[in-house]
Amino acid sequence: MTANHDELIERHFRPDDPAFIANPYPDFAALRAAMPIGRDPRSGQWLITRFNDVHATLRDRRLGRNYTQSFDHAEFGRPEPDPRWARFHEHEAWSLLALEPPDHTRLRRLVSKVFTQRSVNALRPTIERRATELLDRCAERGTIDLIADYAQPYSVGVICAMLGVPDSDTQRLLDWSHAIVKMYELHATDEQRVAADEAAGEFIEYVHALIDRKRHEPDDLLLSELVRVEDDDDTLTVPEITSTTMVLLEAGHEATVNTLGNGMRAMLHHPEQWRRVTSGEVDPADAVEEMLRWDSPTQLFDRYVLDDDVTIAGQPLERGDEVAMLFGCAQRDPGRFADPDRFDVGRGDTKHIGFGGGIHFCIGAPLARVEVAVSVEAIARRFPDVALVDDPTYHPTFVIRGLESLHLNLVG
Repeated sequence: MTANHDELIERHFRPDDPAFIANPYPDFAALRAAMPIGRDPRSGQWLITRFNDVHATLRDRRLGRNYTQSFDHAEFGRPEPDPRWARFHEHEAWSLLALEPPDHTRLRRLVSKVFTQRSVNALRPTIERRATELLDRCAERGTIDLIADYAQPYSVGVICAMLGVPDSDTQRLLDWSHAIVKMYELHATDEQRVAADEAAGEFIEYVHALIDRKRHEPDDLLLSELVRVEDDDDTLTVPEITSTTMVLLEAGHEATVNTLGNGMRAMLHHPEQWRRVTSGEVDPADAVEEMLRWDSPTQLFDRYVLDDDVTIAGQPLERGDEVAMLFGCAQRDPGRFADPDRFDVGRGDTKHIGFGGGIHFCIGAPLARVEVAVSVEAIARRFPDVALVDDPTYHPTFVIRGLESLHLNLVG
């Protein structure tokens, strides 16, 4: 990599700059055209910009989300985990997003036995009912914040219904989730880390109590099924169930809210595309795929190089290097998508990377797709003339991309 490349990265990759966060895509286009991969001189991460390289990297088993199953921190030239954030690390210890084989293989096999397409399909009447109830309340107001008034209570309510978590606890879970996910940002402050660690600790204790309750009062919902799932005498431990429950809620909730918020913003900035949905020309399920591609709710996914002799996009990498796959950049790659900056709800391309790929492909993708499609269909049917009240602002975060609010006039 040259000094010129360093300068280009510093100029066009500014994840702590509000102007960049508001619209990173022109900068992404400049980066993608200049280099398929480049090392960020500030973080040391190798940034991967193009779709085919990101797609291949997601599936390359020589890279992993975690290296501690084979190496210690010193071997990778990295510090020990900060003991100040012990509860956060405990909450993530058995997360499917953080594990590598063989632990990941075993845990995903057990979780997949209960988190199935069949279980999602069975939940659809509940999803539709929650959407209707919330939109009834929204209709009474006329002008709403789609994020706070609909998307957040809707998404957390659905996953709680699936898990078997009481409705009365949804606000606590929302607050914990919002605090915890700040830890994944590139520039989290110590204040945010303290809040995340405290929230993780409270969430862990809550799930432990819920697991105990499900052992004594089982039902046919997901958490009870995780408690009793078995495969060749193998079962899930309490820490494994705890991490799984927490990641299902955090990742599932954040992805659904941000896909719906970002996607409806795109729809209403492109009214001709919204009319294709409201007229019935385009199925809402197809529109969801473009919402996931065009303004990705996850912008970055990182991995470590675990083997020697790894090359990505022609660049030799060393064991211990960290790569950062720029999902939002890759999803606008003209080498993969025709006219990629065009928001086209009828594109119907399901082979994007909105849900990641490889062994860490989002296990909740079927649920998220149904949740967003049900919402888009219901809004289009009931409020075809919905209009933006003002242009919304994105949260000042990069990795997880979403709106602070989305104020809508439901009657146009």
